[in-house]
Amino acid sequence: MKKWLLAFLAGFVATLVCHQPMLWLLKLAGLTLRAPYIMKPVPPFGVPGVISLAFWGGVWGIIMIAALGKTKMFYLVCTIFGAILPTLVAAFVIAPLRHVPITGNPGKLLLVGLLVNAAWGLGTAVLYRAFMGGRR
Repeated sequence: MKKWLLAFLAGFVATLVCHQPMLWLLKLAGLTLRAPYIMKPVPPFGVPGVISLAFWGGVWGIIMIAALGKTKMFYLVCTIFGAILPTLVAAFVIAPLRHVPITGNPGKLLLVGLLVNAAWGLGTAVLYRAFMGGRR
């Protein structure tokens, strides 16, 4: 139980301290119009968007640690996992479910997704190991 709670917390916190700052940097670089730390309430509970995103970052943290917790090259594999899986799910599952069209430059959108989610994956791995006291 403790392992999964720490995986959730690592993913939640990594969203706030890795994913969102990367989004901010990419916005400054002109690669995206999306702003970080959105405070607008989102359904169904009316929590700020960034908190909802962090919650799902925690859920992804559990999934990632369950899948990769004992993997060699842990940090690299978590970074790659973070870059690819959440990006694909956001594009091909979440966006259609929300009826959100994918508009703009597809290459730029893909690059932004890969970079912010890679930052999340690496951050989650680092935080999880730190929370576990360096253990797996």
